[in-house]
Amino acid sequence: MLLAYAQLGGAMALVGANVGVAKLLAEALPIPLIACLRCLLACLVLWPLARAMEGQAGRLVRVGPTALRNLALQALFGTVLYNAGLLAGLRHTTALEGGLVLATLPAVVALGSALWLRERLAPRQWVAAGLAAGGMGAITLARLGGDEGVGHLLGNALVFGGVLGEAAYVLLAKRIAGTVPVVTASLWMQGFSAAMLLPLSLPGLGAMAALAEPSLAGLLVFHSLTASVLCLLLWYAGLRRVPAGVAGIFTAFLPASSSLVAVAVLGEAFTAVHGVGFVLMGASLLLATWARGRG
Repeated sequence: MLLAYAQLGGAMALVGANVGVAKLLAEALPIPLIACLRCLLACLVLWPLARAMEGQAGRLVRVGPTALRNLALQALFGTVLYNAGLLAGLRHTTALEGGLVLATLPAVVALGSALWLRERLAPRQWVAAGLAAGGMGAITLARLGGDEGVGHLLGNALVFGGVLGEAAYVLLAKRIAGTVPVVTASLWMQGFSAAMLLPLSLPGLGAMAALAEPSLAGLLVFHSLTASVLCLLLWYAGLRRVPAGVAGIFTAFLPASSSLVAVAVLGEAFTAVHGVGFVLMGASLLLATWARGRG
């Protein structure tokens, strides 16, 4: 069981750490190019994994046209829109605040389930949504006034736009849950995403010269293989041994690791307002995921 806990915690910690990595990449490369290269690198790894782990006679599992359309929509919202919002937002806000905004995801998914899928929410999930809104409000109030504050508000709004895209991906995934194996579905999603992003990436191809810098190229490879491959494998490996309600608790590692990287590596300042936002977001995460696991 300790191994499963480590897998779940490691998956969420990597998601949080990637907020800081994404900020560094967004400052050096065009956003569509980052996202497209990330998807292409992920495909190179997911292709043999899907064949080995889920394939039949060395071939990929056959996916029907309905599921493929759904996966294409998941790619549009969960990869293209999410990455566009996150990377563009991190050009204007800090990795610390970007990580806190990402922590609203479970509450947004819960609200989306109620409004779109007409699912009934438990009282704890409504409280979680309120806490998430309070955390966003704390960050917003801290940034009111001044040119720098306006920039941070824009950045946080863009990151939240990415959260909305990721929430749409989660809700779309519910429609085909269990019909397509996880790694195979991820491969198709990354392939669709790369195809959508490629035309947008062409004008920025000249910026690839910056990848001659080993540290930047290493960050891109780390970002792609952890966010699109390793996090997925660790999370689902942990879920095999741990109930979903318990696993949800480990999503608290996301804002924790993003804050740690932002402060310790990027040198960002952690203020009292950030502390309030962190407590509210952490409580929202725990309530939203705990309640969802018990449906």
